[in-house]
Amino acid sequence: MNNDSAAETEDRVASFDKDWRQQGFSAPAINVRSLFAILAVVQATLIFTIVMVGVPLPAIGTEFGLVQAELVLVSAGYGLPFSGLLLFGGRLTDRFSGITMFTLGAMLFGLASLGGIFAPGYWTLVAVRFIQGVGAAMIAPALMAFLRQLYPEPSDYGRAMAVWGGVSVLGGAVGFLSSGIVTTWVSWRWMFIIPVVVAFTGMYMVRRMMVLTDKISSRPGIDPVGALLATSGISLFSFGLIFSGEYPWSMPLVWGTVSTGVILFIAFLFLEKKVAAPLLPPDFILNPTRAVGLVGILLAAAGMGLITFLLSLYLQQIRGWTPMATSMAFIPYTAGLLVMNRVAGILNARYHALTITIIGLLTGAVGLFLLALLNADTGYSSGLLPGLFILPAGASLMFSGSAVLSTASVPLHQAGLAGGVMNTSMELGPTMGLAALMAVAATQADTIAGYGLAFGSAGCIYVVAAIAAIFCHRSVRSPC
Repeated sequence: MNNDSAAETEDRVASFDKDWRQQGFSAPAINVRSLFAILAVVQATLIFTIVMVGVPLPAIGTEFGLVQAELVLVSAGYGLPFSGLLLFGGRLTDRFSGITMFTLGAMLFGLASLGGIFAPGYWTLVAVRFIQGVGAAMIAPALMAFLRQLYPEPSDYGRAMAVWGGVSVLGGAVGFLSSGIVTTWVSWRWMFIIPVVVAFTGMYMVRRMMVLTDKISSRPGIDPVGALLATSGISLFSFGLIFSGEYPWSMPLVWGTVSTGVILFIAFLFLEKKVAAPLLPPDFILNPTRAVGLVGILLAAAGMGLITFLLSLYLQQIRGWTPMATSMAFIPYTAGLLVMNRVAGILNARYHALTITIIGLLTGAVGLFLLALLNADTGYSSGLLPGLFILPAGASLMFSGSAVLSTASVPLHQAGLAGGVMNTSMELGPTMGLAALMAVAATQADTIAGYGLAFGSAGCIYVVAAIAAIFCHRSVRSPC
């Protein structure tokens, strides 16, 4: 490093230190890249924890003697509180600081994960997953607050978010890939080791770099009624959609919970227009730039959820592959994410984030259309492999560009809110998208034909979204 570069780095670190102290933090020895890496690993682990029981579900069911509906609750037990509490977690972060919520969330997340290793029965495991989700809903917005403080300059923050957008999906890919290996060689219980290690190591490392003082620049109101309505509405809506895959829509368990969730969330939106300190200010998500980004994240997450769910079923139940072989089949999927996540960060530094999002949508659509050709005789190399690489490559571009759009121009005092909203969109994507597309698949008598129709329908949605985004390109302006 030459003298000019060294001086520039010292000035930048000094600038960070001054800004953090003004916000009530002390950062005596900030290594920006190292801290970003730590935060990224924690974020990836939150998504890793969602999918880590996906492949081992049959083994869990055999050990505890569970029926299909009970397995669904094991899988969804984490995602329901995670998605439902994110908005409230964002408000608590903005009120009490990121370091406070991160510490509490990491302790809860880590201790619950430790309990998962020794879970003696079904209900204990469900409780563990639920508590993990509560802790994750506290951690995710805090991570976004840290990033906003770490990169106070809009240009630096935009570049960081371009990379951050691909972190979550990488966590999901690694979780899916590793779960088959661990289940085959050891036991599904060992999957819980990773959240334990990351939670407590991350908490230790972050607290070494950031020490909270008594000075907090802003304390927004809590809005308890809004928090109750939003959490209940999102959780019930998600619960009904999840179980729509197991039960018909005519059952009250499905239509009743979905309808109640929608009603509660509509009531929440009306309330937010009247309260003095709304949990979710209406103009926050109505911002055109942010709205495009949130939709992009939702669609990218939905596409990734669809490919892992349907191809896992196809390979194991129809083709008779083992969990280990199924996980290995997703190596190109993970490679596509790794490669394009790196490329996406570079592209976002050169081009408008909306352009990157549109390219991602069209690329992902190509991957989905290729997978729509699925049939009983589809080979892996010539049939599945292209889609397994192209779709995640497009999704990486979508996540990267959309993450920049959804957090553009967010003030420091709303960093937690931005994190809560963005992660809620990411969590609802697989729930809403998978339920809707599985309903489309169910219209076909032949299971494989239904899978193909679901992939094709998702591809059409991507194309429509890309066209809509192209029209938005003329009016949307963001500081990306």
